[in-house]
Amino acid sequence: MITISRLLGVLFVFAMMSPLTTTAKEHDVYQISIYHLKSNAQVARMDQYLENVFLPALHRLKYKDIGVFKPIANDTSAVKFIYLIIPFKSLDDWARLDETLHKDLAYQAGAADFMDATYDDPPYERMESVLLDAFAGQEHLVVPAEKNPDRVFELRSYESPTRHLQDKKMAMFNTGGEIQIFNRLKFNPVFYAKVISGSHMPNFMYMPIFDNVSQRDAQWKVFGNDPKWKEISSDPVNENKVSVSHIDSILLHSTAYSDY
Repeated sequence: MITISRLLGVLFVFAMMSPLTTTAKEHDVYQISIYHLKSNAQVARMDQYLENVFLPALHRLKYKDIGVFKPIANDTSAVKFIYLIIPFKSLDDWARLDETLHKDLAYQAGAADFMDATYDDPPYERMESVLLDAFAGQEHLVVPAEKNPDRVFELRSYESPTRHLQDKKMAMFNTGGEIQIFNRLKFNPVFYAKVISGSHMPNFMYMPIFDNVSQRDAQWKVFGNDPKWKEISSDPVNENKVSVSHIDSILLHSTAYSDY
């Protein structure tokens, strides 16, 4: 005779195997690492590490669509930057990466020179890390089908005075129609995401793609004159004029070894 406790246990197992629990897919989490570099030698060293050691290790671990970018102004700037964007399936997936890499003997051997660099010969000057949670309006990374070295990626960061106003601005994207405008006008965004850990908060970031700088400038003019944008941006309920206190826009090219 089956006992009540065993029956409840069987029912629990079936519940855990139901489609609601086995087919649900979490939205992406993104980590953006920003490397600050002072010389072309450091840039070359970072390129060697990322291209030949770090990305191959991530690919072995089945991570894909890893973006590596450099600002268009990198060559002439005193401080140079490399942007690394890694998509994760969840926060747990993100939290396991360092431990998994620590167990990867091929990675540990290849990264030894980079990880054991001396204080007077560092591979970079500083590294920032930003952790982001994908918007409900676009839960997963969308990357171009083919690479194009001339393509311009624009990383945009919107800071808000308060979390309440940040929620207002994000709602314009997720439920207010702004994402639909970007899609209709073919801004081809890679992601939209809220910053959950970073040095500038509250804020969120997103990344549209353009054929070149001229096309980017033209597209933003079209967006600014779009009737639907004028409608939602002027709606008092959105508090659009006060919901964003600072915007950063960085124009980037992908590196030759980036996944997209």
